[in-house]
Amino acid sequence: MQSISLKNKHIFITGGAGFIGSNLILKLLKTVEPVHITSIDNLNDYYDVSIKKWRLETIDAEASCHPESTYHFVKGDISDKDTLEKAFGECCPDIVVNLAAQAGVRYSITNPDAYIQSNLIGFYHILEACRNSYSQVDSTTEYQGVQHLVYASSSSVYGSNKKIPYSTEDKVDNPVSLYAATKKSNELMAHAYSKLYNIPSTGLRFFTVYGPAGRPDMAYFSFTNKLVNGEKIQIFNYGDCKRDFTYIDDIVEGVMRVMQGAPEKKNGEDGLPLPPYAIYNIGNSSPENLLDFVTILQEELIRADVLPKDYDFELHKELLPMQPGDVPVTYADTAALEKDFGFKPSTPLREGLRYFAEWYKQFYKI
Repeated sequence: MQSISLKNKHIFITGGAGFIGSNLILKLLKTVEPVHITSIDNLNDYYDVSIKKWRLETIDAEASCHPESTYHFVKGDISDKDTLEKAFGECCPDIVVNLAAQAGVRYSITNPDAYIQSNLIGFYHILEACRNSYSQVDSTTEYQGVQHLVYASSSSVYGSNKKIPYSTEDKVDNPVSLYAATKKSNELMAHAYSKLYNIPSTGLRFFTVYGPAGRPDMAYFSFTNKLVNGEKIQIFNYGDCKRDFTYIDDIVEGVMRVMQGAPEKKNGEDGLPLPPYAIYNIGNSSPENLLDFVTILQEELIRADVLPKDYDFELHKELLPMQPGDVPVTYADTAALEKDFGFKPSTPLREGLRYFAEWYKQFYKI
């Protein structure tokens, strides 16, 4: 593994107004100085754009406290090749973190075009930009091209695997949603580019990320919205599901550690490059039953005064069968992450949901 210091590096982050991207930028600004960040996001309306704008305002406020660092935001889409190439060329990144993607399993069933455009075409443009960065390397510049590409994959690639916990050694050739298929495709595309062009790349399979200012389409957030509005929440598979909920700070810590450890470039016996390529799970490695999760969420919402103390939860829940594209269990084997980077996510679910409930009360002025 090649060790990379983040200090004074130029880092290109896609999906910079997104949940993980914005938190990653904040952590970099707070803990690495100087650091030079360019982020890109199309600010689409898949979910409430006001949350994305709030994240960007939070980043701007933090960036103003670190005059030695630089932060630049580009409003644009990675599936627009010209826009991406322009931003990439101006940044000359040492490290690329691709977090831009069309997310959501159920949305992929009704809106497949968005997934092909962002997750496949957009990611192809990222790979091409990384490849072309090496053509900028010459004796007159210190620029070495992209030293490490880190990109978001998903626990969804495991599909309906019966073996748990999910290991990156498992075969994942049977996706149950188009979203999962695009994420597996990203891993295959990155492997090909790593082999052909010697691009050090690492894919991260995230497991159910949650926390303050998260995605409103995620269960904990959408449940909260419905309960606040007096609507019923729908609990699928009659609550007989388990999810490996991973708090946002754990995800960001894992991403930052991985950014600093690029797969090493080596040649094989034939003299050709062996692909400098790696995949890791980032999950809490402690799946929670969905009904237990909902109980904890309710308790924390009452504690934060988001819901009244006498809230009748039984009147506001509906148990339904499994939905297409869903899986009964997600459970991360994080042994490889722990071995290579000395890190394992550990934030308890109640603690993470408490931070979310407190943020929700403040953001929506309840």
